[in-house]
Amino acid sequence: MATSQEGSTNNTQEENNIKDLGGKAAIEKLRELAEKAESCFFCTNIKTGIPLSVRPMAIQQVDDEGNIWFMSMKDSHKNDEISTDPFTHLLFQAGAHSGFVNIYGISEISRDQAKIDELWSPFIKTWFQGGKDDPNITLIKVIPSEGYYWDTKHGTAVAFLKMAASVITGKTMDDSVEGTLEVD
Repeated sequence: MATSQEGSTNNTQEENNIKDLGGKAAIEKLRELAEKAESCFFCTNIKTGIPLSVRPMAIQQVDDEGNIWFMSMKDSHKNDEISTDPFTHLLFQAGAHSGFVNIYGISEISRDQAKIDELWSPFIKTWFQGGKDDPNITLIKVIPSEGYYWDTKHGTAVAFLKMAASVITGKTMDDSVEGTLEVD
């Protein structure tokens, strides 16, 4: 049975809103949206837990390879969960109406003091009272395996103007863009 899409966005849309990104472009989009978001929902127990565990986490860095870095206490539940199930799901929201990212990846826990020193800022002491030399600080590196993003093509101001024009003209003038992120 065929379904009608008469009047749907798919039939009135004049612009192509799918833009899959790979390599450096994917890493730059991920970095841009992660920096705007500053934090994400960090989900563990993906394969082994019911329900999965979800907590907000501050993003420390998206490196040049597209890995996403976090700091965590050695004895935290998330570190325990990662040690038995390294599959991780990250959900970012950079703004109220744009800049959404969905990343699946594999997490690794390390105690690389040089990387801790690189990522350290005085603000982090809120969670790590012992300072950057505290032996209980660990790093979590999430290596993305697949991802998807939703954003605007030209920024929120242009997106708002296009939405307003759409209301007036009755034509879809969506400024959204979405696609896969292939960082490897």
